[in-house]
Amino acid sequence: MRCLNAVLLLKSFCIAWLFCGRHRTQCLLMAAMLGFALPLPGAAQAPTAATPAASAAAVAAANPQPEAAVIIFNRTIAVYRASFLGVSAGERARRSRLYMNEVLARGGAGEVTVRKEPQGRILMIDGEMALILTPEDVDESAGKTLDETVAAAKFQLEQVIAETRESRDESRLLRGLLIAVAATLVFFILVVLLRRGQRALAAWLSAQMSRRAAALEVAGTQLLQGDKVLTAVSLAVRATGWALLGLLVYEWLSIVLSQFPYTRPWGEQLSGYLWQVVVSLGGGILGALPDLFVALLIFLLARAVVNLINPIFNRIERGEASLGWLDRDTVRPSRRIISTGIWLFALVMAYPYLPGSSSEAFKGVSVLLGLMISLGASSIVGQGASGMILMFTRTIRVGEYVRIDGHEGTITELGMFNTRIRTGLGEELAMPNALVMGSVTKNYSRAVKGPGFIVDTVVTIGYDTPWRQVEAMLIEAAHRTPGVLSNPSARVFQTALSDFYPEYRLVCQAVPSQPRPRAEVLSALHANIQDVFNEYGVQIMSPHYLGDPAEAKFVPKSAWFAAPAKGG
Repeated sequence: MRCLNAVLLLKSFCIAWLFCGRHRTQCLLMAAMLGFALPLPGAAQAPTAATPAASAAAVAAANPQPEAAVIIFNRTIAVYRASFLGVSAGERARRSRLYMNEVLARGGAGEVTVRKEPQGRILMIDGEMALILTPEDVDESAGKTLDETVAAAKFQLEQVIAETRESRDESRLLRGLLIAVAATLVFFILVVLLRRGQRALAAWLSAQMSRRAAALEVAGTQLLQGDKVLTAVSLAVRATGWALLGLLVYEWLSIVLSQFPYTRPWGEQLSGYLWQVVVSLGGGILGALPDLFVALLIFLLARAVVNLINPIFNRIERGEASLGWLDRDTVRPSRRIISTGIWLFALVMAYPYLPGSSSEAFKGVSVLLGLMISLGASSIVGQGASGMILMFTRTIRVGEYVRIDGHEGTITELGMFNTRIRTGLGEELAMPNALVMGSVTKNYSRAVKGPGFIVDTVVTIGYDTPWRQVEAMLIEAAHRTPGVLSNPSARVFQTALSDFYPEYRLVCQAVPSQPRPRAEVLSALHANIQDVFNEYGVQIMSPHYLGDPAEAKFVPKSAWFAAPAKGG
């Protein structure tokens, strides 16, 4: 064991002799200390053959040593990341701190020099060795080199030397104390001004918002409530005041800590962090400006294309032009589809240029929105597809009179997701396009010539009445109805021969000179049918009957205007 100690001590002397040059005496003393501190592996066993270098490297990789920083006066001079001469990183840092504190306590010129050796770099203070940095101490993950690491350590060491001297200079300490007191006074003055300004701003904004909120009305209803506005303004002003107060405290603390050597690193860290945030935000904004310009240019081009094709759609919508597949009925949905496609294409093209588009958060939000749309918009997509089919197949058109799922009325709007129908009873129905697609649609306007609609009704007359007389009476009732056209003439069809009576269907075309709802025209037609049949003494056999009555059931003309009816 003594022989092994002697070998290791001799090895330490040799390395110190190579490193230290003209300061070999001091280096030999340190080498002796390092040599005696070395652990003796295998002390309980006889020494064996030397371990191969590959095995030692594998053991070191499997058991990495923790990093140890050399901190003097709250400044990190260097960070040891590996052992040297068998001494761990932590022990190296401890010994360096003790030795450097001893060297700094002696005073002197404080000149820091660097000496290059094959095994590493030696930092020296006034010719005395302070610490040793080896290639294993370099932070390779940060992309640093040995020379950069040594330069940073030299700069920090010079700062420590200067601050050590400053801590012994009473005049400079007094000057720092005065600056700290002045900064504190300015801080309190700014806090007082901030509080007063906050109260004044809150009062002024509250008065302005209360007056504006009272004047903002729609249909006699006030949109904004005064108490809610005051609460919101108060919270906004209070939050802004606390943010400014926090910034003042942060800056005051940074200035005060920077005035004293021992706390100066903390002040520099505070200032550096704030400046780093400002630089990061400013750099991010400046770096995003070119990409934002490209995205803005893409959106401007999309807008220019939309504005370029709008006049074409406007002419087709006014009926001044036609493109065959595109007419007045399909121009509105086509305009929406093409415009939406252009804007979606522009958004896809501009997406890579939007700030943060490549970040994981942006991608996660995009995936979440896509999933929400896929799961929740299935019915919307179905409604939109149904609307497109109705528009481009021209199943129904605006202005036509239709009957859908038991509802009759004039189509006033054929939208992407629903169809609006206005009945003759003053109602407006909004029917989903999927319902329209899944129902039988009876169109009363498609078969007519020109504008208008078909009017039809059914009456049941007994078999004892000649059918020719019934047809003549129905046609006469149609001619008496305002708005029913004489050309094409009304027609009568016998649609069924029931057990008790035949069914007659009167079909005519109505194009009122003054547009009237189909319900009004149909009501007038029914009234005229009753009048004509009463004039000719013909009984309308509906509902069913079980036997012929003793007298015909009809209303004589003399009783047409019985009270309370008026006219005659």
